[in-house]
Amino acid sequence: MKELKILAVVVFFTLVTYWGVEPFAHSQMHKHVEGHEFAYPDINATGLKGDAAKGKAAIAGCTSCHGIKSQGMKAPMDALAASAAYGVNPPDLSNAGAIYDEKFLAAFLENPAHAAKAKKMSMPAGMAGTKQGAADIAAYLISIAPKEITPKEAFVTACGRCHADRYGKWTQIGDVPKTKSNIKTGNDVALTQFKVNVAKYQDKLSDYMGKLPPDLSIIARARSEHYLKTFIEDPQAVLKGTAMPRVGLTKEGFEKVDAYLEETGDPSKALREKTGPWVLGFFVIFTLLAYGWYKSQWKGLK
Repeated sequence: MKELKILAVVVFFTLVTYWGVEPFAHSQMHKHVEGHEFAYPDINATGLKGDAAKGKAAIAGCTSCHGIKSQGMKAPMDALAASAAYGVNPPDLSNAGAIYDEKFLAAFLENPAHAAKAKKMSMPAGMAGTKQGAADIAAYLISIAPKEITPKEAFVTACGRCHADRYGKWTQIGDVPKTKSNIKTGNDVALTQFKVNVAKYQDKLSDYMGKLPPDLSIIARARSEHYLKTFIEDPQAVLKGTAMPRVGLTKEGFEKVDAYLEETGDPSKALREKTGPWVLGFFVIFTLLAYGWYKSQWKGLK
């Protein structure tokens, strides 16, 4: 009976530490920020109804920097050339309407730095001309957006030009290519050249941002979902002074990005959660059997 009491004490304090002390310590190290479910209350809705047809005509002013592959509009520059010109590669806008809030899009088109809460943005203010023009372009982007996109597509659109994901084999200029080494020399020239291009892009990006944005391979393990949610919704509210801009995701857009980070950063989570109860059950049964064996062996010897 003494051994079971010792086991119960160990289990009790382990659970208290895991579910009580550790979360409390994290709450003291990082200030708690309540999110707004990606409603962006600080952005005032203009009340203007966007006209997608007019937005289609006005979007021509955007395609001098941005591509829209889904509409047959190729980006005018590749990622390296764009980073040399702007510091970061302007995003393709094909999926923008699927993950970004329409109110935020209109505000961003009107004044990018203000909407993104960023000190510096390569995109100048006033590109849409008027508030109505911004609403029209936002409506057009919503109208051409696919009904459903994959978690990876959401990540690439929202995060992938600044952040790499090593576990997902993603770099800021695209997926790591599948190449082959020269069988005679062992050298993989194509992969080496790709790594050089990534390094060049990262140099320009770090100059533009002030530092190289972190690889997000294990961010889903390192931070809680609440932290990621509130940080992506409003980076300055969580980490004042950060170089990361607010990107304007919808709640559904965040869920897509979060799903990708979970999928690449912790691919065994689902299996672990499924297997965990069985493992704990095994230990409980094993403990009971071991205790029963112990009692039978020492019976009458004390």
